Amino acid sequence: MPSQSSPIYDRNNIFARILRGEAPCTRVYEDEYALAFRDIYPKAQVHVLAIPKGEYVSLTDFSQSAPPELITGFWRAVTRVAETLSVAGGYRIGSNVGPGGGQVVFHFHVHILSGPRT
Repeated sequence: MPSQSSPIYDRNNIFARILRGEAPCTRVYEDEYALAFRDIYPKAQVHVLAIPKGEYVSLTDFSQSAPPELITGFWRAVTRVAETLSVAGGYRIGSNVGPGGGQVVFHFHVHILSGPRT
């Protein structure tokens, strides 16, 4: 359930469609908490998106509404993605929150980036 300051979750957003298998992606990692796939518009040599398996609009919504086991499982999955990509020794993560923060897809996601910017 979104927090009061978050937009209503749109079940037809592209990441929701990817989670349901209705839209393609290049998967790099998946477990019961998260799905990670390559960004179609990479901004670095390695650019992967990690999304939780649940309906969360933003980081704010996720941190306020998700059950503790999903929050823990998701962040552990982000670490596993870095290990899977062999970038665990040096990477950055980011998440845009809300329209004013540059968020375009309103399903919480983090960008995992490593290497030179493209």
